[in-house]
Amino acid sequence: MGGETLELQVRRLHPDAQVPTYAHPGDAGLDLASVEAVTLAPGGRAAVATGLAIAVPDGWVGLVHPRSGLARRHGITVANAPGTIDAGYRGEVLVLLVNLGEDTVVLEPGERIAQLLLQRVGRAEVHEVDELDDTARGDGGFGSTGRGTRG
Repeated sequence: MGGETLELQVRRLHPDAQVPTYAHPGDAGLDLASVEAVTLAPGGRAAVATGLAIAVPDGWVGLVHPRSGLARRHGITVANAPGTIDAGYRGEVLVLLVNLGEDTVVLEPGERIAQLLLQRVGRAEVHEVDELDDTARGDGGFGSTGRGTRG
């Protein structure tokens, strides 16, 4: 059983841009590819052009996730993972990559650099209050659910 199908409008801003595609049936993410060669030294970062603009529909968000193969092989990940593409944005999709590996990595034009996941989003009506309701967890922070102590 599949999920909801969404129309995603994509505009090529560069003649070599690749329209995002799912590599396999059932994949969650659409592959995003670079339109430029990029060299990332260890610790280096770059905003990598995809040559695409997309129209994320109202009520949805585009989330740019790392590709596990690049992370495993080279230590390349998305610096602000996941990157957020809001429904109102119509500029070029850039992927902020960082090299956490030990070697310089060269990414070629056409190389798949990230995945785009589309998810519904809710809107909040924010109300300031003097106190919040109590829960079993309370104010237990990092690591508190696994040890039963405050982390």
